[in-house]
Amino acid sequence: MPPLVGVAPAGALPTGASSGGSVPSHVAIIMDGNGRWAASRGLPRAAGHKAGAEAVTRCLRAARANGVDYLTLYAFSSENWRREPSEVADLTGLLKFYLRHKVAELHREQVKIRFVGEVGRFGPELCSEMTRAEELTAGNTGLTLLLALSYGGRSDIVQAARALARAAKCGALDPAAIDEDMVSGYLLTAGVPDPDVIVRTSGEHRLSNFLLWQSAYAELVFLDTLWPDFDEACFTRVLNIYGRRERRFGARPA
Repeated sequence: MPPLVGVAPAGALPTGASSGGSVPSHVAIIMDGNGRWAASRGLPRAAGHKAGAEAVTRCLRAARANGVDYLTLYAFSSENWRREPSEVADLTGLLKFYLRHKVAELHREQVKIRFVGEVGRFGPELCSEMTRAEELTAGNTGLTLLLALSYGGRSDIVQAARALARAAKCGALDPAAIDEDMVSGYLLTAGVPDPDVIVRTSGEHRLSNFLLWQSAYAELVFLDTLWPDFDEACFTRVLNIYGRRERRFGARPA
């Protein structure tokens, strides 16, 4: 699969992009295949989500071991609210369990946790747990784990546009001064470099409304592996694929 490239001045990098190398600074993953994993084993979908949560632990361990700085996981999309209420309840229950029982361990490992998305839709109890996790780990200096919850790339861009419009309306911002850097600063991922590589598991070949602005120059890697089967070997495979890519950001090859 060829790298995704765009147009940029020769020698320049887009906002937040790294210059390349065998280890990406920021890996983002669309975790897909929990349901199919469970169905293939005659298990309820809840079992697939539980196995998927265990895969998150393996992925996080591999990211830390390989020196990745940022790991973003698409844990719950804005479209996932359309699923059966019982499945949404299973997913939110699993999230609640991990927030209550795993955050302390991540804190000891110096992982910084950040949530991006319309997290208010999960209700005050879960929002309080998320705030507690972010505050507890805010000073950590290890890997930054971003969990995209009730997240949609289009809505992210829309909320940034609204914020910019409000600032311009009240005179705090000159519309003529709006550029790509400024837009990036109003996104939910503000302050985080754009992903170097976006991975999707389960054999699907689409972004599904994930980090649409931020993915402009990301390398795309699609794996047939179902997410609950994702392990350290899969992560190494992603790094090997990424290491063979030539990232030109739209510039001519040397």
